[in-house]
Amino acid sequence: MATTSIPKKILARQHEITAEFRRLVVAHVADVAAGRATEMLEIRDFASQLCIHPTHLSNTIKLTTGQPPCFFFEAEILKTAQQLLRDTTRPAADIATQLTYDPSNFTKFFKRFAGVTPKQYREQVWAARREEFSELLTI
Repeated sequence: MATTSIPKKILARQHEITAEFRRLVVAHVADVAAGRATEMLEIRDFASQLCIHPTHLSNTIKLTTGQPPCFFFEAEILKTAQQLLRDTTRPAADIATQLTYDPSNFTKFFKRFAGVTPKQYREQVWAARREEFSELLTI
């Protein structure tokens, strides 16, 4: 059976869509964290911004990266949540609300992707900082 190769122009467009989607995700999560946006967008909203069908976006992301679009969206939310937990003393419930989550759902989300609850994560970070600080004092 003869195989046909995918034209370079199509491959370039697929990578362009992937790069633009990832850029939009990073910008949107940053906007939510900064309070410039009050609702989390969905994959279909990103597809709309890219002027493509959500199924095409999903298939393209999966083809070019091996991961579904939600993987990158959830990873960016987790990265932002970890940064907020590390760099502020605000309660995890406030951070959840800031990221448009109900606090209990945020805890479930966080534990699913980070392997620990937000409270446990923050305690681990603070314990590591105390250990670093005590090492500096003993040197």
